[in-house]
Amino acid sequence: MSAKHDYDAVVVGSGPNGLAAAILLQQNGLSVLLLEGKNEIGGGLRSAELTLPGFTHDICSAIHPLAAGSPFFQQLPLEEHGLEYIYPPVAAAQPFDNGTAAVLKQSIEETAKLLGADEQAYLQLMQPIVNEWPSIAPDVLGPLHFPAHPLAMARFGFPALTSATHLAKRFKTAEAKGLLAGMAAHAMQPLSNAATSAIALVLMANGHLKGWPVPKGGSNRIANALASYFVSIGGKIETGVNVTSLQQLPSSGAVLFDVSPRQLLQIAGHKFSTIYKWQLERYRYGMGVFKMDWALDGPIPFKAEGCTDAGTVHIGGTLQEIVDSEQQIWNGKHTEKPYVLLAQQSLFDDTRAPAGKHTAWAYCHVPNGSTTDMTTIIENQIERFAPGFKERILAKHTMNTVQVEEYNPNYIGGDINGGVIDLGQLFTRPALRWSPYKTSAKGLYLCSASTPPGGGVHGMCGYYAAKRVLKDMGISVQAF
Repeated sequence: MSAKHDYDAVVVGSGPNGLAAAILLQQNGLSVLLLEGKNEIGGGLRSAELTLPGFTHDICSAIHPLAAGSPFFQQLPLEEHGLEYIYPPVAAAQPFDNGTAAVLKQSIEETAKLLGADEQAYLQLMQPIVNEWPSIAPDVLGPLHFPAHPLAMARFGFPALTSATHLAKRFKTAEAKGLLAGMAAHAMQPLSNAATSAIALVLMANGHLKGWPVPKGGSNRIANALASYFVSIGGKIETGVNVTSLQQLPSSGAVLFDVSPRQLLQIAGHKFSTIYKWQLERYRYGMGVFKMDWALDGPIPFKAEGCTDAGTVHIGGTLQEIVDSEQQIWNGKHTEKPYVLLAQQSLFDDTRAPAGKHTAWAYCHVPNGSTTDMTTIIENQIERFAPGFKERILAKHTMNTVQVEEYNPNYIGGDINGGVIDLGQLFTRPALRWSPYKTSAKGLYLCSASTPPGGGVHGMCGYYAAKRVLKDMGISVQAF
């Protein structure tokens, strides 16, 4: 490309989206520099011994259905760069007080059969989505545009754009309703909101197609594999470079920021138009998380069959319980019985803990910016479905929303989704523009989870942002 710049493109931030953007640009002949503020790459993809020596914990993201199913990541030879996925027999389980649990297995037929009276209703809902997901995934996980498969997208969109509480009316049993609620609560907003069904359907479809895998050795293995591939094709990475102004950057044809709108304003706000700056200042951040990790003396003693075979356990009880708790948190309150997202990676990955010992990972939703200690409340919720859990705790580590943001500045107020993903910000994140990835300043782009399709380890925000950069440079990229 042009010889007048130090690099053709600079990417600021090495989360999954920054890495994806850097890779696509480098693949298409650009010279790319990737800058990371921390001393270790990865963003939300980092692992560490948070509790005791020999216990490896995922600091942020833990289970990765969207990484395994990412249309872009699937095209990369990440196995050759050290990434190995482990697939638990049960992707996710939803326990109930009566000692039973609804489970999501890779087999859609087996999952449906276990739902009893809702077997046919589940198949009617999920079979078309599972069948068509590979063809519509690039459109669902992308900006608003005319889809490549409009009829298939319409069949997905009809149930996806409804609220989870409305979609749950298709089911009769508490098991099916609860399974749907546990999936939809990943949206981090009231389940009565429109489009909360979308995240549930995407997660369940990926579970049936790819499973919900655990990266062997820790979530950092995904970032390390992406970085290794990027460097292997000529990319350059510099860590420990905390970018706070444009003056710090080497000259380039384009700069892509894997940061939140708030950080983008601090770094480059003086370059933006009044209306673009106005929109970024009004960007809405959602619920935060209170995160916990445990070193355990043994596996979590869940009562319900199925939970001990699950990589992920959604703890929250019935549909109505989850609806009520999520609404309270949205209203700025804390609840004694929150929805808890729990992962038990060491059951399937013996590199995570010493022999006979185990790890557990969990968070609950809290109001944005909360500093309330939810330790006892989370542990009580787990104990409710796994009597004896507390007795197995050897050590624990906690992070409130302030500490979560200190660890990763993209998580404003503890919001791990990069901003509310409701209808108001689903396609217009972070601003209403022809391309959500282009800022109002020439050569400056946003590629973080604050752009479509939003949070999750899939790299698609970075992919589409880089595709936009390449288009502006006159380079066409072949579609999936």
